[in-house]
Amino acid sequence: MQKIDKQFVCRQFRRAAASYDRQATIQHRVADRLLELLVPYVKSEPLRVLEIGCCTGLLTGKLLQSDIKVGSLLLNDLMPDFAERLPHDLAVDELSFLPGDIEKLSLSGSFDLIISSSTFHWLHDLERTLVKLLVALRPGGILAFSLYGPGNLPEIKELTGVGLDYLPLSAIVSMLKHRYILEEQHQEKEIFLFPGPREVLNHLRQTGVNAINRRPWTRQELQTFCREYKKRFYMDRSVRLTYHPLYFIARRSL
Repeated sequence: MQKIDKQFVCRQFRRAAASYDRQATIQHRVADRLLELLVPYVKSEPLRVLEIGCCTGLLTGKLLQSDIKVGSLLLNDLMPDFAERLPHDLAVDELSFLPGDIEKLSLSGSFDLIISSSTFHWLHDLERTLVKLLVALRPGGILAFSLYGPGNLPEIKELTGVGLDYLPLSAIVSMLKHRYILEEQHQEKEIFLFPGPREVLNHLRQTGVNAINRRPWTRQELQTFCREYKKRFYMDRSVRLTYHPLYFIARRSL
């Protein structure tokens, strides 16, 4: 299994920060879908919430504008400087920022809701993190997260051999069912169309999704990639790029 270099991931997302919200179409859709699935399971009273991997606040803003009442919100991200990139108009009574790697951080207190979107596929040990988060939830508390599955960006992996070792839905369900009450599990396929292969590469770079490709390409390699991409993934006068989001809503038992 490929070991993720989180510092490299940090640098790639930092470079993409200025364009992230504008280009992160799939991340917007996934965050909306996650909240849609979550709303029926949360209490109507103000919640103490932890968001993991807040990035530039894409999910944060949607959460605070949803029907979910947030009393206090602790935002976490691997990159400390992302605290400065969060929207300035976040409407919540108590807001704080916890920088660092969620796999290494100590979590104090307990939460009614722990939420994360498009982040957990970057973890080294998802199962261990799920155990850690269970302890951080109050009895009856909710863990809601989305990440990406094995059918994510297959076009890129087929041509370059580069890609994350995504976990299948069944493996994550197994991890959750041992410890949580699993309320929701879903997987979907999202196909995006681009004018050409170069636009696909620009899209990945501007959202930080290319954060595992460390080696720059030669001109010849780029030309070969573009030619083969158009040949294999041509669709409706465009080229396709496939995302495979997974969604989970789980509850700590009372």
